[in-house]
Amino acid sequence: MTLTYDLYVTATKARNEGLAEGRLEGRAEGFSLGKSEGIVIGEKRGEERGEKRGISLGAKKAKLETAKSMKQENMSVTMIARFTGLSPEEIEKL
Repeated sequence: MTLTYDLYVTATKARNEGLAEGRLEGRAEGFSLGKSEGIVIGEKRGEERGEKRGISLGAKKAKLETAKSMKQENMSVTMIARFTGLSPEEIEKL
């Protein structure tokens, strides 16, 4: 009975050590995969935000350039504001 008990204890210890080692490896692998996926998701969100912001800034710049040209042609601030969507204050600064 001692030999059987010793084998049982040894097998239980080996099993527990294997489980602990497997958990550590699994956590490390999961962390690595999660980090990689997080980086990809973060990059994608950053690109989307940057693209939206770039489009918005480009549209604003185009409006300002159009308003500047209209102002040089002596169009009224009211008319420029109506066509560009800019405020009269923005137009006056040009």
